Amino acid sequence: MIENKPVLIVDDEKNIRLTLSMVLESMGLESDKAMNGEEALAKLENKDFGVVLLDLIMPGMDGMDVLRRMRELRPDIHTIIITAHGTIESAVEAMKLGAVDFIQKPFSPDEIRELVSKVIDREKLDEKKVMDYVSFIELAKRCIQERHFDASIEHINKAIALDPTRPEAFNFLGAIMEIRGDWLDALKQYRAALSLDPTYEPARKNLYRATSFEKTGGITLDEGNKEDSEV
Repeated sequence: MIENKPVLIVDDEKNIRLTLSMVLESMGLESDKAMNGEEALAKLENKDFGVVLLDLIMPGMDGMDVLRRMRELRPDIHTIIITAHGTIESAVEAMKLGAVDFIQKPFSPDEIRELVSKVIDREKLDEKKVMDYVSFIELAKRCIQERHFDASIEHINKAIALDPTRPEAFNFLGAIMEIRGDWLDALKQYRAALSLDPTYEPARKNLYRATSFEKTGGITLDEGNKEDSEV
């Protein structure tokens, strides 16, 4: 179980590493720290971690390079991407590699506690007993981490069937459609999310980016865990 394993913090900013370490300690979680991608990979080869908090932008080997190597070394590890930007330009690629949780700097200790707890609790979900909207979304994220995209879509559709008035599942489904290269269906899902809630910022940003000529942008899943914490 990942709650019994230490968390690896990978960030080139010392203050961020110290802050995250203190937050995790307050949760009763052991942590280790790495100041760059090379050091992180060395630690991953020698220690069993359950979760990695990974800064996306670092000098030398950046977060995406680390994530790619992690999929080869330890595909079972759960990764939370840390970014200083509202929209993650490499989110499609990150999701292909199993990263589904993102948080934006600056973040509060409570936001970190909530997100790390959610990642840990996700592993405890019993698929046969899940009956609520939020849990189906969490199951979908677990399936993406395991690269089971068809199963993820199935769980998202179950969430939509339970409550077709909420935008989160439609936006998440659009993100998966992008991963699969189905741009038209992705646009359809983003528009569906916005039709339900015109103020839902993640879907608005995704639709704006996806309809532009430049197809190298990223998916906004949760606005750094600030505007919405469920997708």
